[in-house]
Amino acid sequence: MPRMTESANRSPRPDLPVCVINCAAYGRDGARRDISLDAISDVLAVDDGSFVWVGLYEPADGILEKLQEEFGLHDLAVEDAQNAHQRPKVESYGNSLFIAMHTARTVEQRIRFGETHVFIGPRYIVTVRHGASSSYAAARARIEREPELLVHGPGAALYAVLDMVVDDFMPIVDEFNHTLNMLEQDIFAEEFRKDTVRKLYELKRELTRLRMAVAPLQDILSQLERVRGGLIDGEIQLYFRDVHDHAQRISEATDTLREMLTAAVGVNLSLVTVHQGEVVKRLGAWAALLAAPTLIASWYGMNFESMPETKSPTGYWILIGVVVVVCGVLYRMFKRARWL
Repeated sequence: MPRMTESANRSPRPDLPVCVINCAAYGRDGARRDISLDAISDVLAVDDGSFVWVGLYEPADGILEKLQEEFGLHDLAVEDAQNAHQRPKVESYGNSLFIAMHTARTVEQRIRFGETHVFIGPRYIVTVRHGASSSYAAARARIEREPELLVHGPGAALYAVLDMVVDDFMPIVDEFNHTLNMLEQDIFAEEFRKDTVRKLYELKRELTRLRMAVAPLQDILSQLERVRGGLIDGEIQLYFRDVHDHAQRISEATDTLREMLTAAVGVNLSLVTVHQGEVVKRLGAWAALLAAPTLIASWYGMNFESMPETKSPTGYWILIGVVVVVCGVLYRMFKRARWL
C-alpha cells in the first residue's frame, strides 16, 4: 500500500486554506470547475443540477463554521466533525446526512487508524479526514472519468469515497495474512521464543482494532441502501450493495484471521508445554538410571563386616555386572517408553 505523504494532506491550490484539499463544482455533464469557498453559495443559488465537493484534512478553526454558513450544516454534525474519536454512525438532519467512519492504512510498516466524516446534501458533499487516511483524490479522479456516475450527484461521490475506504482495508488484511504465514515456522519451533508470542499478541491486537473499524461499515452501508427521500437515488444504491459485499468479505476475512491467531497462540503454548514435558521425562529417566547404581553402591558404604560378597574374590566384578544389567534393563525400558 502506498505511504501517506504530507503533500496529500495539503491544498494544491494557493487560493485555498492549507486544510482545504479540494473545492470544486461538478455539472451534470461531468465538467469540473474549481471554486473558492466564498463562491459556494453562488453555485448553489443556480439550480442547474450541479453539486459541490469540498475535501478537508484536519480542518482549522473557522473552516467548518464557514462551510456551515455556506451549506446550512447542523450544529451537532459540525461539532462531531471538528473533533475526532467519533463512533461510526449515520445521522439524518432534515434533508442531509452526516456519516462518521473509521479508516486505516499502512504508514512506515505500521497500521495507523483515522476517521472520515462526510456531510451529504441534495447538492453538496463535504469530506473531512482526521489522522491516517488516504487522500480522496483518486475517488474524485474516478468519478471525473465516469460522467455517467456524476449524473447521480453527491451520491456518486459518496459511493466513490466509501468504495475507496473499503478497498483500503484489503491490502491490510492481506498483509496480516502474510505476516501470520511468516510466523508459522516460529509457532511450530520446538524451543520457546517469547518474541513469537509477543508478535502474535501484537498482531491480534491490531487485527481486533481493524475489526472494530470494518464491522460498523456494514451497518452504515446497509442504512445508506435504504435511504429514502431522493438524497441518494435508487440506481446509485445498487453500487452501495457492491461496496457492502466487499465490506462483508473483509469482515469475514478478519474474523477468520482472528480465529487463526487465537489457534496459533494456543498451538504455540501447547507445543511449549509438550516440549517441557519431554524434557522433564528425559530428566526423570536419567535420574532413575543414576539412582540404581547409587542405591547399590550405598549398601557397600555401610562398612558391615558380615557382607559375604566382600570376601569373595569375584564379588567386586559380580557387583559391577549387576549394576550394568540393572542400568541396561532400565535404559531399555525407558527407551521403549520413549523417555530417552
